[in-house]
Amino acid sequence: MKTTLKLFAILFAIILIGCGGKEEKKKEGFSYEKKASTEQTKTTESAVPASKQVDLSNKGIGPIKSLTLDAVDQEMAAHGADVFKKMCTACHRPDKKFIGPSPKDILNRRAPEWVMNMILNPDEMVQKDPLAKALLIEFNGSPMANQNLSEEDARAVLEYFRTL
Repeated sequence: MKTTLKLFAILFAIILIGCGGKEEKKKEGFSYEKKASTEQTKTTESAVPASKQVDLSNKGIGPIKSLTLDAVDQEMAAHGADVFKKMCTACHRPDKKFIGPSPKDILNRRAPEWVMNMILNPDEMVQKDPLAKALLIEFNGSPMANQNLSEEDARAVLEYFRTL
């Protein structure tokens, strides 16, 4: 009898705890208009991901203000491939999206100055450049690590990107 009484007391306490606090919980009613406008905003914003957007006028923020590209220098590209393999493949794959975007055809989407500034100055680019901010969001908040490359190494990596 005592165990039955204890079980009823525990059950009663659980019911009281489970039913309490209903005043704080407010349910939002169903609204088709509200949901539709939210979905429309999301599809407009994410119509073209940042990695696919083309912006050849943005030079980025960093030491590179102007850069002229001549014919591909194969020796420099080979050095760039080496640097890329050692420093960048933890997050980037040459031909597909990984932790970071693929550099394949990057110069069809970005100015060479922007690419160099992103390599040399990723911290400030992610803070101040709108395209770099959008890329950070697209790639789940994974910021590009500053590898502290020299301008010569960064230029070699850019030359390698031209060969992809």
